[in-house]
Amino acid sequence: MKTVIRNGNVFDTGALDFTGEATVVIEDGRIASVGEELTGEADLEIDARGQFVMPGFIDAHVHLRIGTMNFAKLASWTEVQFGIAMARLARETLERGFTTVRDTGGELGGLIRAIRDGEIDGPNIVRSSHMISQTGGHGDVEGGARPVPDCACQMRHTAMGIVADGPDAVRKAARHVLREGADFIKIHVSGGVASPSDPLDCVQYTKDEVAAAVQEARNRKTYVAAHAYTPEAITMAVENGVHSIEHGNLIDVGAAKAMKNNDAVMVPTLVTYQAMAEVGEMLGLPAVNIEKNKLVLEEGLKAVGIAKEAGVDLGFGTDLLGEAQPWQNREFAIRAQMESARDILQSMYVVNPRLCRMEGEIGTLTPGARGDVVIGNINPLDDIAALAEPAKVLAAVIKGGKRVWESENP
Repeated sequence: MKTVIRNGNVFDTGALDFTGEATVVIEDGRIASVGEELTGEADLEIDARGQFVMPGFIDAHVHLRIGTMNFAKLASWTEVQFGIAMARLARETLERGFTTVRDTGGELGGLIRAIRDGEIDGPNIVRSSHMISQTGGHGDVEGGARPVPDCACQMRHTAMGIVADGPDAVRKAARHVLREGADFIKIHVSGGVASPSDPLDCVQYTKDEVAAAVQEARNRKTYVAAHAYTPEAITMAVENGVHSIEHGNLIDVGAAKAMKNNDAVMVPTLVTYQAMAEVGEMLGLPAVNIEKNKLVLEEGLKAVGIAKEAGVDLGFGTDLLGEAQPWQNREFAIRAQMESARDILQSMYVVNPRLCRMEGEIGTLTPGARGDVVIGNINPLDDIAALAEPAKVLAAVIKGGKRVWESENP
């Protein structure tokens, strides 16, 4: 299939700027040329005159497995219900312009195969598969009393994660998720908002447990991402080899310096805390989780400033759960309170492809890259916050040269 986009103002990721009108040709799912005249007929032609042609958006922190914010309901779902919800979320994610996502926790093998085989529309998915957590940690999502294990080698798991204690068990869990096809490993080293039994300020896992996961990731030429909020947890993680810190809302100057010294990346996910504050109670989020959310909501923007001041590279993520996932594009507007449009686009188009290990494949409109394109009616360098309303400002979304969404507005 050959798709041609004519007359649009094309975004250059290297320059972080629009470089003028050019013709973009996509052939067999890949960008064939930019700026050259088309030879031969096209299967699809799009006139983007007066519009802005950008690479597909990239979200570096999603959870397609978590189809509802009502965790009691989620715990009772069958695999059929999970599948229906994940297929819907994948399609809606694509319609908002996000053609690639980095999923940071949950078993997604069936969803990925369905998208690959053309059974449903959805983004490219890079995944950690099952999250790895200690007993009583952020990834220990089973409520109620649990039997006392007979030995430390015993592990529990759900569709979301694996509970593993001690370096040997963490190593086994890491090897398991890598065997499943995980692109990177996700662990938890501090308390979380959505989990039932861990205070936000607790440090989870020891340096030996973290080091075991890191070694297994390095053996597979990949890396470890860690859910972390507090300075103590962040510092412990990066000093023992963790590459990306997810969230980081309670970071301080010392932890930010430790991240910079260890070439670690932070992925802020600010919109999820606003969503939980506004709709969490209505959707069944427990009161204890709502109280924890208040603290990280207040500190989120401050954390972005601290990390940037230390020179830490920032990715672009959202971490929205279930019914809140339609808020995805609002992250642009929230980040715009602290950052320039170019800084935000660099997070999405430069840092995120590195985290996805897809440099040159996504985030760029250059020959050989995937034919993933968003066409918009506004220049995001002038008003990036406007991207918070994709239905109003996007004209079309193209994945692999196929138009998967088109605005109903003329």
